[in-house]
Amino acid sequence: MRPLSGVFGSHPLLADAFVCHLGITLPDHPLVLPTAFGFDPSGPDDGGSLYVHGSVAARWLVASPGAQLCATVTMLDGLVVGRSAFHHSMNYRSAVILGAGRLVDDPAEKDHALELVVDHMIPGRTATLRRSTRKELAATAVVAIPMREASVKARGGGPGDEPEDVATGTWGGHIPLQLASSAPVPDNDATGEVPDDVAARARSLG
Repeated sequence: MRPLSGVFGSHPLLADAFVCHLGITLPDHPLVLPTAFGFDPSGPDDGGSLYVHGSVAARWLVASPGAQLCATVTMLDGLVVGRSAFHHSMNYRSAVILGAGRLVDDPAEKDHALELVVDHMIPGRTATLRRSTRKELAATAVVAIPMREASVKARGGGPGDEPEDVATGTWGGHIPLQLASSAPVPDNDATGEVPDDVAARARSLG
């Protein structure tokens, strides 16, 4: 484990990823769930705050405050084709963040956290939306995880083949992968043009 101070400020991993996998040990079994997230490097937790949210009735959220949580973020950047089975691999960027969960009960921080989750998907989106209702906020719980420490790893490039395997003339290399979007698809009830924030997000992923 190492401090995250400065890592995510210069590393695009959290900005590029849309899903984190959150691990928690429940009384009867371990559980890993994919979830949307938001993050604030200047948040109140040590090293900044990573936020996840869900229904107040969800067992994992009820068990999260005070529990040791594991949040894993991964971006797959390529498939590595080696000249032997041993040297096939993947190019990736990943971070495993460990920390005690904290229930966000301050109304202002909760609003901020939920805005971060939405704006992480579509930057600037919350500024165009109505405010959440009391009923919606009461049905939603937010948990913060400190970003002080993590295991941050990355791999890039081609295979690390043995010289004798290269000498055989077998092809080696890698297949780059990237997240790409298509044009936004309007809902059946949508009116007007695609909003600027949605169109901009689609272009950034195109």
